[in-house]
Amino acid sequence: MTDPFAVPPPEAQRPPPSADMLVISSQVVRGSVGGRAGFVLERLGHRVWQVPTVLLPWHPGHGRGTRIVASDADFAALCADLAGSPRLREIGGIVSGYLGNAAQAGPIAALVAAVKAANPAALYLCDPVIGDAGGLYVPEATAAAIRDRLLPLADIATPNMTELAWLTAAPVAGPGEAVAAARTLGPARVAVTSAPAMMRGKIATLLVSATDAVAAENQLVAGAPSGTGDLFAALLLQRLVIGMPDEKALAHAVAATFEVLVRSARAGADELALTIEQSALVRPMAMVDIRRVAAPRRPAPQP
Repeated sequence: MTDPFAVPPPEAQRPPPSADMLVISSQVVRGSVGGRAGFVLERLGHRVWQVPTVLLPWHPGHGRGTRIVASDADFAALCADLAGSPRLREIGGIVSGYLGNAAQAGPIAALVAAVKAANPAALYLCDPVIGDAGGLYVPEATAAAIRDRLLPLADIATPNMTELAWLTAAPVAGPGEAVAAARTLGPARVAVTSAPAMMRGKIATLLVSATDAVAAENQLVAGAPSGTGDLFAALLLQRLVIGMPDEKALAHAVAATFEVLVRSARAGADELALTIEQSALVRPMAMVDIRRVAAPRRPAPQP
């Protein structure tokens, strides 16, 4: 029986030249979370600009470690330097993730605005990395700064169910409620991760726009390493930047994320094996189920 996750032969062609990408997120010395999304985008043929928001020895799930955050003045000056670059027009995509503190949101917003002024076609994906499992794991001031300063600028957002509920102050228990809440968040496209699936033993990612809502479902993976949200956000942004239609971009991003996750779990890795399994980033072989999702009807306004 053929292994559906067998490594395909190396690609014979180099990827075509494409837009630069700006990655704004945490940096870990060891691991595959946060700003390691830069590697994913480089593997897909993009030159990456990288702004670290915090330096950590490893993902906090591996234990306590030293946390280094640039002073507010230094971080703002770094972002201002980048905002003044004559090469901003080369950036076609921006992804922001975990912030070191609430004060970083303002300089990041100014940098995003500068990129969009230089290249109006650039897409900004805001991954609001603020919580999980029903609660916040960042200070509320940081979560509010992402909500108030960054999400209004975003073309795409990728909250999980907990984050979506907090950001919209709405009940988000199932796919229908998630679709309804996503449409109030602000960005034109909202990808809701870790959503309930129709089939038992599966998990869904919903891609919601004003007129459509699509779910991509895959099997749950026990003992999953951290970093799947960062990986998915980078993959989705890349697919959209190169012009892939929404539904196809969702399917590709979910399939590649799932394949890397499965391969990493099979190997017993405590981090996503991005370098070893990089073939899946380019040409995923895993299959995902795609279906349409209907949001509950809102009650008609009373006269």
